[in-house]
Amino acid sequence: MSDDAVPDLRASDADRDRVAEVLRDALAEGRLDMAEFEERLESAYKARTYGELAPLTRDLPAAGAAAPRVSFAKEPAVSDGWAGRITGGGGSSTGAVAVMSGFERKGRWTVPKRFSCFTFMGGGELDLREADFADREVEISCVAIMGGVQVTVPPGVEVVVRGIGVMGAFEHPRDDGPPEPGAPRVVITGFAFWGGVGVERKLPRAKRGLKRRGTA
Repeated sequence: MSDDAVPDLRASDADRDRVAEVLRDALAEGRLDMAEFEERLESAYKARTYGELAPLTRDLPAAGAAAPRVSFAKEPAVSDGWAGRITGGGGSSTGAVAVMSGFERKGRWTVPKRFSCFTFMGGGELDLREADFADREVEISCVAIMGGVQVTVPPGVEVVVRGIGVMGAFEHPRDDGPPEPGAPRVVITGFAFWGGVGVERKLPRAKRGLKRRGTA
């Protein structure tokens, strides 16, 4: 389906979730205050059609589109090797906020040189397995207050954890060998109070499927 969706067509749960993610990015970047964010988020989850969703992001920047609409096009598959995944420029978003709620960044997205996230009695998921990277070294700053953030990286990516936990913890990933040539370096910093930031390594979904077929 193209971006020029018919306004009267019914929106799906996935459509509403995409709009909610744009709103959370806008809150994290200071484009919306908390009252505006809560009002628009409530409207997004009550929306039944594309026509009701579109105005909620019309005044917010959206990935190169002049008129902000939800994109329903499938992203291209991630190519093998690291050379094509260090893109330069900016990221898909610079931060995320979860206040008694949650956020996630996964699939095909671009990790900026510095990404900041905040959770308060909520949780977040950052999956880097299929992500591109704006720079050879990126920093992810996590503040978790009575909440948590889970970071998933693929094997071969160097991870450095420098966060501080007070009645909380920053988990170091299990070492599974030296970094791959050309792979990015991910530095995780921040502060956890009665919360935690977990880091784990997992194969990308496509490679997990190949591994299972190879061992069957």
